[in-house]
Amino acid sequence: MIVRVVRGVALILPLMLLGACATRTPRSANGDAGEAQSFDLLHYDVRVEPDIATQTVRGEATLRLRALYDRLTVITLDNDGLVIDAIRHGDDTLPFTQSGKHFVITLPQALRRGRTIDIDLHYHGTPRFGLQFAPERSQVYTIFSTSQWLPGIDSPSERASLDLRVILPRGLAAIGNGEPVAQTTLADGREQFHWRQRRPIPGYVMGFAAGRFRDLRTREGGVALRFLGEGYSDDELRRVFAETGNMLRYFARRSGVAYPDRGYAQALVARTIGQELSGFALLSDDYARRVLADPAATGLIAHEVAHQWWGNEVTCREWTHFWLNEGLATFMAASWQEQRYGAQAYQRQVDAWRKHHAELIAAGRDKPLVFPDWNKPSAEDRTVVYQKGALALHELRSRLGDAAFWRGISFYTKINFGKSVETADFQAAMERASGQDLAAFFDEWAYGAAPR
Repeated sequence: MIVRVVRGVALILPLMLLGACATRTPRSANGDAGEAQSFDLLHYDVRVEPDIATQTVRGEATLRLRALYDRLTVITLDNDGLVIDAIRHGDDTLPFTQSGKHFVITLPQALRRGRTIDIDLHYHGTPRFGLQFAPERSQVYTIFSTSQWLPGIDSPSERASLDLRVILPRGLAAIGNGEPVAQTTLADGREQFHWRQRRPIPGYVMGFAAGRFRDLRTREGGVALRFLGEGYSDDELRRVFAETGNMLRYFARRSGVAYPDRGYAQALVARTIGQELSGFALLSDDYARRVLADPAATGLIAHEVAHQWWGNEVTCREWTHFWLNEGLATFMAASWQEQRYGAQAYQRQVDAWRKHHAELIAAGRDKPLVFPDWNKPSAEDRTVVYQKGALALHELRSRLGDAAFWRGISFYTKINFGKSVETADFQAAMERASGQDLAAFFDEWAYGAAPR
């Protein structure tokens, strides 16, 4: 049962209900998470072959699904531009229809509640941007969205475990989600990398990266760290990522939750604005050069590390609540800079957020943090989610004071770790931790326009 916290009455809810609406949201038969929920995607077993020269991909994936109601006969999955060659269950070839970015599979027989089924997908295609290629650098890496290289479910509320096998030219270094299982040389000379992600994660943070990287390995406490990049010395890689261990410790302390994986990797790739994935992050060579020139320019590194808690683990239930991912990561990165470089470094960030927000207001583009839809977000919409979201958290911190604010952040993270959330969950946690009614604050910032 999903219990939703109603604005303005969260203070009267018992503690055990605060995390109730953070359960995973399975997909309905027609593909909409908000309607009757009919199945849950439990596990992906994937074998993918990216061709760096032609910038194409071919793959096979076995998806394990569980019926949540009796007589499940069709399932809907996401597919953004890939060609589905065949879908099978055992010896049966399953019929399917493609409609836009979804495809609907008809099962061989109705599935009873609680029963599972494995469906084999065979596909190929030329990803538009979800799988990035840099042939001149022998690099390939994933960014949002996953359904451009792996059909499945893009919804942030759907979590699954993963076995990921990636076949690559010999001589490349590679990273992926979870623990490394094996690296095998195939008969044709290519290499297959196999990782296993046991803890269910959202599909949009599944992925891998490969290239002719220098691969520097070290440890921070119990976490194995990897720093990867092409054309860097070991010393340069250490300098770019010098603060990673401090960031991991800081966010664990603020959240009250230990970093959930045994390892964390960061790779410098040809082109990206920065991409978090579960257990690793991708940053650009251009950004690395800025950090080498200015060791304090670590905000983006901190932002992606913060996502390992806020985004990857405490995940917005729907993209309309995306500020819970990006606003929190933006704010937490600034708070890390505050404790590392001082109050002025934090205040510069706050001033920048306030300036961006004022520009939105002046242009008539200000919006509430919670969107009615997130179908075609504009650059201004992203400013709302990132900068205004972070500013709202700063204003909440100023209102509550540090002790209550950080107590609330820790409480929110602990009770929702590994779950999906909406803004009401965050409000309820902050109210519980502070003892204050925050309905007016959230009505202003999250559900209506902020005060002028």
